[in-house]
Amino acid sequence: MTQDTIPTTGTLATALAHAAGLLSQDPALAESQAREILRVMPGHPEAALLLAAALRRQGGAEAALTVLEPVIRGQPNWPPVHQEAGLALADLGLGRAAIAALSRAVALDSRLTGAWGVLADQLALAGDEAGAEGARAQQIRASTSDPALLEAGAALCDNRLAVAERLLKPYLARHPTNAAAIRMLAEVAARLGRNEDAETLLARCVQLAPGFAEARHNHATILYRLNRSEEALGQLDWLLARDPRHPGYRNLKAAALGRVGDYEGAIALYDDLLKAWPDQPKAWMSYGHSLKTVGRQADCIAAYRRAIALSPELGEAWWSLANLKTVRFADDDVAAMEAQLARSDITGEDRFHLHFALGKALEDAGEPERSFGHYRDGAALRRAMIDYDADSTGAHAARSKAVLTRSFFAAREGWGSPAPDPIFIVGLPRSGSTLIEQILASHSAVEGTMELPDIISIARRLGGRQRRDQPSAYPEVLETLDAEACRALGEEYLDRTRIQRKLGRPLFIDKMPNNFAHVGLIQLILPRARIIDARRHPLGCGFSAFKQHFARGQTFSYDLTELGRYYADYVALMAHWDAALPGRVHRVIYERMVADPEAQVRRLLEHCGLPFEPACLTFYENDRAVRTASSEQVRRPIFTEAVDHWRAYEPWLDPLKAALGPALASWDGSA
Repeated sequence: MTQDTIPTTGTLATALAHAAGLLSQDPALAESQAREILRVMPGHPEAALLLAAALRRQGGAEAALTVLEPVIRGQPNWPPVHQEAGLALADLGLGRAAIAALSRAVALDSRLTGAWGVLADQLALAGDEAGAEGARAQQIRASTSDPALLEAGAALCDNRLAVAERLLKPYLARHPTNAAAIRMLAEVAARLGRNEDAETLLARCVQLAPGFAEARHNHATILYRLNRSEEALGQLDWLLARDPRHPGYRNLKAAALGRVGDYEGAIALYDDLLKAWPDQPKAWMSYGHSLKTVGRQADCIAAYRRAIALSPELGEAWWSLANLKTVRFADDDVAAMEAQLARSDITGEDRFHLHFALGKALEDAGEPERSFGHYRDGAALRRAMIDYDADSTGAHAARSKAVLTRSFFAAREGWGSPAPDPIFIVGLPRSGSTLIEQILASHSAVEGTMELPDIISIARRLGGRQRRDQPSAYPEVLETLDAEACRALGEEYLDRTRIQRKLGRPLFIDKMPNNFAHVGLIQLILPRARIIDARRHPLGCGFSAFKQHFARGQTFSYDLTELGRYYADYVALMAHWDAALPGRVHRVIYERMVADPEAQVRRLLEHCGLPFEPACLTFYENDRAVRTASSEQVRRPIFTEAVDHWRAYEPWLDPLKAALGPALASWDGSA
């Protein structure tokens, strides 16, 4: 008997094959058949393996492991027994043990596509995205026997993406309906950041092979990345109808539900998921994010603490606690974070999150110099990981000023959708925009949503750029649009954002700060939308952004010089919109809102065409979901302490001051 096969003959082989054939259709009958074989031939390894598989499929994972233990002892180098043990351990929520068993299985036999797939899911749940990506690539490689695809799969596993693409494109020219090859090319596109290309390929793959679950899961993931969460949910519902317990599908669905504003649905899914898989630190952290959004702070803190207990090096969980802005770290917490930073084996992502969290801990402890050191180190690590070009921001502002002039808008007056529904809040992050959103969302006619990506997505599509090194046609392309196209784009925006509107109120808020760069597009396609510019002193706003790690976007904020340049470009572009579209944008200065809330709130409501309502002054009583970094702060009355908080850090802000230039004095339009 070899390590790879267990010989069977005659009637026994027939009985085993029959039992194996029953597994997917009738696992109870398969169990009965396996037990009968074992009655005649006690301890037969293949029969025991079949019995374990049948028990697991009926929800008996613990019993399955009991059956497998003697088989593993007797056949320690038999790949299928380690695979089955891994599947049972995964069903029991024992992720680390499942990863170990499945890794053993694929080390013994790299052709086990099922083991690779479950291993990828377990690694993703454990937060090892790089490992999960590698396992998915190995699964793709193992799923084909075609020599050309094997070569492409090997290149994909080695992350030689150009080689894989060079092999796959001519192969698909000859075999345009090969679903495995299409999925491989989609994986290449996704890794290169060409998510739109990946989505197109995966949609074709699922069309050609509707039952190709792995491709459908990939498609759902890409749709989620593209902020097309409603479509992702459709794919996930299809997958979950066929595999209701699959942790990867459930985890992604919970995240997608959060994206479309169904926070209670997301929380219910996480509740259920973590009962079955309780030792998944990243899932606990995601659960905490959802609890934070709906204001369940105590439960949120407990979830983050659970993630840290499971994975003390998980910097993002520490930062998530710090990012609540209301949690004060104890000395033991500071010592624990410093101990993790002292390790040499943590990831760069964990390291920069720990620096940001320690910066907040020491800030609260009244140690600005040490605090700033951690903020600076965290920001430098993060900056090294991202691709940001400050020159491109300034160039976009200059091109917008050249094209989108007062005469341009006068010639197109009345174009676009006539709907008055959106209220856009633009500016820079950490400028008081969440406070303005909470005030407006406390009005009976206004619904708060979140930072919606749809205007930016439309702008990117109009620009037509596929790669960073390609030029964008935006904003010049706006000159080519006619009245019908502008109206269609406005209606598209309203259709895309409709899923976020749960309350049936006439107006809703889109609080994406970066939309300041797209005020011209907003005017063109939604001329009756309200636009609010949230503005704060550049050193207060700048330092607050610098010490904040953003989950995504805001790539300008991790270097003080780049941050100052961005603020200056923003002020200059907003001045242009004021000149090209007089009175179109209403500016709210954070410091004035803090000093005289009622007067500023009345002016804000007047600009939005809304009558004053006292609830807008008691906005902190509003229990709506809030997704931004200020979620806990806006659940309290306005406090004045934050206005000049940056002054304690002024000795280290010279690069920011220098980059701001004249904007440091003229930021509020008074100089």
